Amino acid sequence: MVRARSSLAAVRGAVVACERCPRLREHCRRVAEERKREFRDQVYWGLPVPGFGDPEARLLVAGLAPAAHGGNRTGRVFTGDSSGDWLYEALHRFGFASQPQSVSRDDGQHLTGVYVTAAARCAPPANRPTREELTRCRPFLAAELALLTRVRVVLALGRVAHEAWLRASGWWERMPARERPRFAHGAEAMLPDGRILIASYHPSRQNTNTRRLTRPMWHAVFRRARKLVDG
Repeated sequence: MVRARSSLAAVRGAVVACERCPRLREHCRRVAEERKREFRDQVYWGLPVPGFGDPEARLLVAGLAPAAHGGNRTGRVFTGDSSGDWLYEALHRFGFASQPQSVSRDDGQHLTGVYVTAAARCAPPANRPTREELTRCRPFLAAELALLTRVRVVLALGRVAHEAWLRASGWWERMPARERPRFAHGAEAMLPDGRILIASYHPSRQNTNTRRLTRPMWHAVFRRARKLVDG
């Protein structure tokens, strides 16, 4: 177990030190320097954001990328923005998180049985990493998947994260196109190795403000994940 923790720490270190995507690094640094008015007195993280959670996780939650004034500010995935508010409220409701909110790296938040990660580790302009940038970032996700050996349920938040997990896990190449799990909110697929992939709309403001994603819809996918994790 110590070895797994140490290896995940090495992955985190490699993520934070990454400079593979000049466009993203420049954007994150600029945002960290300019800052948003309401966070003017805070020091932004401004670096790639590593995954966060339990090395013994049975549930993996994968999102798109850090938000410019969320993870790029706080240094923790899904922390400090409205999407994070939705995520951690649900994780707390269903017994995966010690607190219903995640506001900073040192807020005492503790995750049990879940690991939270993303397809891209730098905040992208307009929340849109390029396909090339996602490809460069994929080895980090693949490394986490290799180390998180107890994961049995994967919850992909959004179409990009759904494809990113399939590619990082190797199933995208191994499965014929017609057999690959399709993305649709609440869709569930069992992979040949027994892991279960659940798809959900991302809790972005674009989805929550328009009610494309509602709280009952959101809680339903976590309720299902909890049931599957508990066996």
